[in-house]
Amino acid sequence: MPTTRPTPSTDRTFDQETLEKYSAAITLSDMEIFIFPDLLFALVLANIMSPRIWAWRDDPWFKDIEKKNPYRRILRLKQFIMDHYEFNLDLDTWGLTTQAKELERFKPWMDEHTLAESNALFGYEGDKYYFDMDIRRHFGLDKYGSEEIPYWKTETVEAMDAFAFKPGYTVGAGECVSLSTLYAAALFVICRIPLDDIFLMATPLHSQNFVDIKEGLITNNRRIVTKNMWFNGSELTDRAQRALRNEQVTIVANNTGFVHSHYPDASIDPESYRHFKTRLSEYLHSDISYEVLACFLRQHSTLQRCFQIHHDYHGKPRFIAAEKVYAYEHGSPYKVSDGTRDKLLAEIDEYEFYAEPIEGRIPLNKFDRFFAENKIDLAKEQDMQLLMEEFNCYNVKAQDIARDLIAFTGIEPRFPDRDVEKNFIPHQPIALDPDMSRDDLVAAVESLRSEHLTADLALYATRDMTRSSWQPFLKAALERNPACIEGAGERDDEKVIAYLSSLPEDSIYDGSRMAQPDEVWNYGRGDGLELAICLATIWKARYPEDAIRIESRGQTVCTRLPGKDVTWSTTKGLEVTLEV
Repeated sequence: MPTTRPTPSTDRTFDQETLEKYSAAITLSDMEIFIFPDLLFALVLANIMSPRIWAWRDDPWFKDIEKKNPYRRILRLKQFIMDHYEFNLDLDTWGLTTQAKELERFKPWMDEHTLAESNALFGYEGDKYYFDMDIRRHFGLDKYGSEEIPYWKTETVEAMDAFAFKPGYTVGAGECVSLSTLYAAALFVICRIPLDDIFLMATPLHSQNFVDIKEGLITNNRRIVTKNMWFNGSELTDRAQRALRNEQVTIVANNTGFVHSHYPDASIDPESYRHFKTRLSEYLHSDISYEVLACFLRQHSTLQRCFQIHHDYHGKPRFIAAEKVYAYEHGSPYKVSDGTRDKLLAEIDEYEFYAEPIEGRIPLNKFDRFFAENKIDLAKEQDMQLLMEEFNCYNVKAQDIARDLIAFTGIEPRFPDRDVEKNFIPHQPIALDPDMSRDDLVAAVESLRSEHLTADLALYATRDMTRSSWQPFLKAALERNPACIEGAGERDDEKVIAYLSSLPEDSIYDGSRMAQPDEVWNYGRGDGLELAICLATIWKARYPEDAIRIESRGQTVCTRLPGKDVTWSTTKGLEVTLEV
């Protein structure tokens, strides 16, 4: 039998602006995180406190993981995430809202012009790259009108796991912010990476993490990208680079706080932030070498026609167009860019080779010796001139190759403080130890909530109603759960009640933690108390003037509607009366 206990803080009062922020910790949409950047690390903490991720420690996949070095641990985690989660960009998942409604809601914090410049849901096109590729069409935003926009919600690990209950899914799923915050939490819980070494980076269209181990690595949706991978010229890496190449970094956050491109005050520790910028900049820049040049040509395939590769075969020289060799890389473990080049060439059919050098093409092999004999710094004009003398291609100007090569070997990220100096406010970090037990960790976060907004918001994001006030939860339920209202559609009231009553009374959240109505509807399940709030949300959308009373006592919850009571069973153990 569940333990029945009253929920604390039910007498807490919120002013309107504070209530908006705390209710946003429940719904966690991308636009809410952009407006309230404390929420980004709050979601990481909510996932860190989740028993779901702690249960991974018992999975055979992670047996003896503590014996591996940090990089090997991360590789193990990456494969687990690849196997158990899909990248989800179904914009219809969480229903629709309107630009006018959200602009009015966020007016105290941000004006329409700033939102339009910085958020894909408000017309953002980004820089020239995104404008050329028509980013709104790319993400499916073009099917919505100028007013109607989707709720682009971020999921907790529980909501990510629950995608497996949706038709068409066999495993969990989440969008980029969901995956980045899941990664950050799992890096801490499973890989024992200190929070000090994990930095979250958000741009208007993407979210990634920088992890400060070895030369650094970036998590990108389900994958990880090491520094070597960052410069390998592959299509996957090219996609991973898009955000940092083409977008403003709007938020950087870690356990010390955040810095936001729009807000003048920053709570992140300035020394931690300076360290992050230095380390990320080092990660995003590479010295030039034969290997880097060959990787550059892999990405810039149109330039391959300027090059040929010389290969000795049975003591005789032969020559092959570079694009032919790069084409053979597909499906082969061998690469043009590393020590396996000769093995790759040995796999290629004899008729692809010429007995004489191909006129007008640069021998790529000569750069082996050139870079061994010359330490080239692309920032120095004399070094650039020396390199350009080697690019004697008839098809492309040497300066064009050099220009693209410079861009390939270095990215200058637009950090949140690039244009405006920030006011760094001293702030207590959230100091958690990877060797803590889960109970000690939860207690540590709870002990910080009175003095640390992010810690307080994290406990709301966990949806634990023994540690939260109901007011933000109900506000989010009634105002930002359109999927259940639309899903109920043309069903009459009795059919809605019958449908909810037919669902498995099985919450996606453990214990006293609560799902929102759209989670109940989308995943087709819910505890009786969650079903009651889902019904109340649909009912209030139909009959705004009706008063609804929800009473949860022991193992029973009763929804008192005008002229009708609906009863379900509950295992949440929450003794509460809610006036809706």
